Amino acid sequence: MTIGHRTTDGPSTAGGHPGVWQGETADLSARSARVGERIIKFALMSSAFFSVVVTVGIVLSLIVPLGTFFQHVGLGEFLFGTEWTAAFGDKFTWDDKSWGVLPLVVSTMMITLIALAVAVPLGLGVAIYLSEYASQRVRKVLKPLLEILAGIPTVVYGFLALTALTPILGSIFEFQGIYTNLAPGIVMGFMIVPTVASLSEDAMSAVPLALRQGSYALGANRMQTTVRVVFPAALSGIVAAIVLGISRAVGETMIVTIAAGSKAHLSFDPREGAQTMTGFIAQIASGDAPQGSPVYYSLFAVGALLFVITLVINMISIRLVRKYRQAY
Repeated sequence: MTIGHRTTDGPSTAGGHPGVWQGETADLSARSARVGERIIKFALMSSAFFSVVVTVGIVLSLIVPLGTFFQHVGLGEFLFGTEWTAAFGDKFTWDDKSWGVLPLVVSTMMITLIALAVAVPLGLGVAIYLSEYASQRVRKVLKPLLEILAGIPTVVYGFLALTALTPILGSIFEFQGIYTNLAPGIVMGFMIVPTVASLSEDAMSAVPLALRQGSYALGANRMQTTVRVVFPAALSGIVAAIVLGISRAVGETMIVTIAAGSKAHLSFDPREGAQTMTGFIAQIASGDAPQGSPVYYSLFAVGALLFVITLVINMISIRLVRKYRQAY
């Protein structure tokens, strides 16, 4: 006998257990889903909050050392001075050192530009091939192989630049010495290629097929469609990939520490070796300077400047991505 929607002597019409309302079963399922969604939402919010806390912690940890450093060194002298001798000699007094960080910044930017000159054309070329020309079978093989380059330790890249590429470049460009900005810049460019290529290929693959079909219907060939339709449509993702490559190049440590040298001097010749910001941080952090010394505090000043440069790059990236973003 059935009363309403409840079964009294058999299974319910919804296939449930005897004596259970169909509405009750649906409500229990919805309630379980809502609990799961709350847990997932809490986990995601916790991850975002933890990232913010870590960033704030980094900033707070820099305040006291920066205050000590800039009590003795002027901001203008630090940012625009052309001589940096903080890592030389055995004297650790403020007056015995020169605190102009410009040589470190120039060397860092020079190596970054060389890396981008290598990574951007190669990365975009690989992305265009994988997205528009390669078959599905070829893409499944090439893309994982390409991303293996991103997993090679940077120490290996550094020794490759120092022992293999520097002698070759020395014979071509006729320069002496084992350190140069050119070799680590080129090797770093190959290291960044997987980042630029993979993210750019993802952005281009996300462009709707209808845009390609419309271009073909108007008589465009594949290259014209790629350059004039797909590439502009995926420009926001491509810009994000390039900026991510820039951030990685600016923050790279081991390659420049091994192959660029440890002498800071202002030079715009890529054939010469010069210390970068991350190279200086690696040298001082390895224990060469006593804790509490002026050179020790300079470590935090250079680290803070590197943090600001990376922040500015990311802000520019966000602005460019929002400017060129297209919704479909």
